[in-house]
Amino acid sequence: MTKAERQKRMEEDLIRMKAYEERLYREGNRCGKIEYIAGVDEVGRGPLAGPVVAAAVILPPDFAVLGVNDSKKLSEKRREELYDVILGEAVDWSIGMRDPEVIDRINILEATKEAMAEAVAGLRKRPDHVLIDALTLPSLEIPQTGVVKGDANCLCIAAASIVAKVTRDRMMAEYHKMYPAYGFDRNKGYGTKAHYEGIEKEGICPIHRKSFLKKILQSG
Repeated sequence: MTKAERQKRMEEDLIRMKAYEERLYREGNRCGKIEYIAGVDEVGRGPLAGPVVAAAVILPPDFAVLGVNDSKKLSEKRREELYDVILGEAVDWSIGMRDPEVIDRINILEATKEAMAEAVAGLRKRPDHVLIDALTLPSLEIPQTGVVKGDANCLCIAAASIVAKVTRDRMMAEYHKMYPAYGFDRNKGYGTKAHYEGIEKEGICPIHRKSFLKKILQSG
């Protein structure tokens, strides 16, 4: 693919991914006219260690940065670049998270919902509508829409996925300094061979999710 073709594809993706927001700005919702739309996404539902992290991001209506997409589709370098751009241009943004103790106590799905709700609650600007990747939040007293594969199909959700991913990756790199045996700087807490070897050698550490390691803990 040539540079011109990549540019054209990114421009087309931007138009496609702004459709949810533009429809809301144009049509409003049950509460009337829309001024602020927040996109919400999370990272870290699958790892064996570390928190689940959610981000809520309100982009300006004229946000036109190319390349914003599902964070999983981007290189680490590109995520870092877009993270700075998104936070620099966002109307508002916020982070919510739940640590392994909470995940073990209430399960990962409920912990994810709590982290998302916390991210929305942390916004200084109250959104008129919230677009959420895949889920809806019963506790949220704001009009909301769950968007299937929202991180790949909705611009503000994609922006939130990047902010959440970079935030969590940086946290896991710091945890690696505290618990170097598990390779958290590389695997971010996911169950890689090196991670399992670290558990076998050192046992679990304070940021491991015990509910995700029941077989290992029982066999030990």
